[in-house]
Amino acid sequence: MSEGRRRGLGLLGSREDDDLLSGVANLFDVAMVFALGFMVALISALNLLDLFSPDQKVTITKEREDGLEIIVREGRQTTVRRLTKAVGSGDGVRLGTAYRLQDGSVVYVPENPAEEVMER
Repeated sequence: MSEGRRRGLGLLGSREDDDLLSGVANLFDVAMVFALGFMVALISALNLLDLFSPDQKVTITKEREDGLEIIVREGRQTTVRRLTKAVGSGDGVRLGTAYRLQDGSVVYVPENPAEEVMER
């Protein structure tokens, strides 16, 4: 085979391409694409795509040593509420009664429905 034909195939490359750092740059590009693909796969596997949608209301509940932490994101506003295990006390007014139905839902019945309508 002639020297020109071997160089034309491009299998071996030219002798001018002996730069060792050119392979490192390609490895960095492959690692970045792999990391981005892994992140997208993880987000979609955990069904967390709603976190990035501005139209969704997302509630995250975390259990902590001292109680619960509830994070609510609605649109661009995020609210963090921390509930403790301490029992509340104080003076107050009874507003009504709550009943848990057989299907697990809770129904609130005010003491005096006429007063509630007038307060609104």
